[in-house]
Amino acid sequence: MMKQIQQLAWMLVIFSIPATIVTAQTNFRTITTGASFLLLSPDARSTGVAEAGTGLMADANSVFINAAKLSFAGEKGLSISYTPWMRQLVKDEHLGYLTAFHRLSWREVLGVSAKYLDMGEISFRDETGNLTQRYNAGEFAIDASYSRLLGDHFAMALTARYIHSNLGSGTYNGLDMDRANAFAMDLGIYSEKSYMNSRQFSKRFAWGINLSNIGTKLNYTNSKESFLPMNLRIGAGYALNNDPDNRLTLLLDINKLTVPSRPIYRVDENGNTTTEIEKGRNPDRSVPSALFTSLFDAPGGFSEELSEFTVSGGFEFCYYRQFFIRSGYFYEDPDKGNRQHFAAGIGFRVKSLQIDIGYLAPMARRYTVRNELKFTMSFHPNDILDKD
Repeated sequence: MMKQIQQLAWMLVIFSIPATIVTAQTNFRTITTGASFLLLSPDARSTGVAEAGTGLMADANSVFINAAKLSFAGEKGLSISYTPWMRQLVKDEHLGYLTAFHRLSWREVLGVSAKYLDMGEISFRDETGNLTQRYNAGEFAIDASYSRLLGDHFAMALTARYIHSNLGSGTYNGLDMDRANAFAMDLGIYSEKSYMNSRQFSKRFAWGINLSNIGTKLNYTNSKESFLPMNLRIGAGYALNNDPDNRLTLLLDINKLTVPSRPIYRVDENGNTTTEIEKGRNPDRSVPSALFTSLFDAPGGFSEELSEFTVSGGFEFCYYRQFFIRSGYFYEDPDKGNRQHFAAGIGFRVKSLQIDIGYLAPMARRYTVRNELKFTMSFHPNDILDKD
């Protein structure tokens, strides 16, 4: 029974739409979207640095962080990642990720990826507790990315994405639910440049901006639509190289959901929440409008707008191109989700094969994921790391 309750709660979070009504008495003002699995960091390397992956050297998993990084990767690459998702709550949920890229020319790179979240079997019950249906829920996304160098140190990329969200189909307690589909795109820019200090030491600075999941809304029911988790990521990395087999990279990423903030709804004399907005803006707007107005629509003003940014920082140390140590910290405001976790990771590389393990330990009590492990196996023949 506990498994069914936890799974149903997870589904309700994903079903939630940005216009969810909250009372004036609550302090939790989390922004919710449909297909929130799109924001889950799928690979162990990015997890090990607390998702501050923009400034990392490019590999096959760059398709998720910022596809423009592929222009600075090698000739081709393949990566497979696996996460036993939310294992402390349920035993049959899994997150899988497959990505690859191939260089078409010295300027052009093509990347593809697929992400799948298996939510296991979910039991639906009526108001009296009788079992009405068992349903295998899941969501997946398929991407195709094109990255092009526009100069020696600057690249842009465009990603097209198809999303399918299969959380339930039928009528439950008067709510008609169905599978939902959407199309989206990412737009990324990225730059990196290396500087030689001496024969033994060099440094590298990289930065990037990625606007992801810009697309059609999801329609789980016949009444209201949900925004995709449109997200703005700005990040940078600074690396110090030694001869050049050893490398220390310092990383910082900042993220902001570009979807409407929750308004504050008026409460009547009986304590019931109405649909009348007391403070804030109506969240029922178009995607283009949400992209721009989401930067200044929080009912709490500038301070609440700032609280909607998440910050992550970390480092990666590479020892003789064969052993990697990573760590980082991710912070989200307590009123906006309270995701706060410490991350760590290791990696091993033998010729073109690399295996990475990422570990996530939450610092906040309300954080659902506990002590999560992610595993990634990557293959990069003729990788740029192998070149002098």
